[in-house]
Amino acid sequence: MFEGLYRWTISLAESPRATWALAAIAFAESSFFPIPPDIVLAPMVVARPKRAFYYAGVCTVASVAGGALGYAIGSVLYDTVGQWLIRVYGYGERLEALRIFYEQWGWLFILVKGLTPIPYKLVTIVSGLLGYNFALFMLLSLITRGLRFFLVAGVLNWFGEPLRAALEKYFAVFLALILVAIIAGFYFAAHMF
Repeated sequence: MFEGLYRWTISLAESPRATWALAAIAFAESSFFPIPPDIVLAPMVVARPKRAFYYAGVCTVASVAGGALGYAIGSVLYDTVGQWLIRVYGYGERLEALRIFYEQWGWLFILVKGLTPIPYKLVTIVSGLLGYNFALFMLLSLITRGLRFFLVAGVLNWFGEPLRAALEKYFAVFLALILVAIIAGFYFAAHMF
């Protein structure tokens, strides 16, 4: 089963639609989708190492654009979609503590969370909800998301062939690690404050 999934992922990574799929996933992950774009970015970089930094750039721009949507959800749609998402992540009762923390440390919150497997959509929605300076939010998002995706692309580009062999052999383990990171991210997001 995992071999078929691996082959499908690699074929997607090598297809003409790969860049669009990567952009769509990166955009959606920053505002509402639970799966990180690394799942598509990694095989794309392994399949075409010379385009590693191009893919990281696409991922960064799409993620930051999706972050603007997440910001809008928190700012404009909080009473409907935003409130529901905040409750899903367990921040409903702790919103005032988060507001106080964000006034002083919002910049650090955005930078750190953008690098971790903690769901970035939480950062984008909370930033909009709390009215964080939009221009600063976008700049910090560009820095943190760019650093994350260019770091992933750089490591995969540098160690491409050995990683491709390892990915082929241990794709199930790779997926399990991604799943654990997602679950841990949701857990830490729900228990931070």
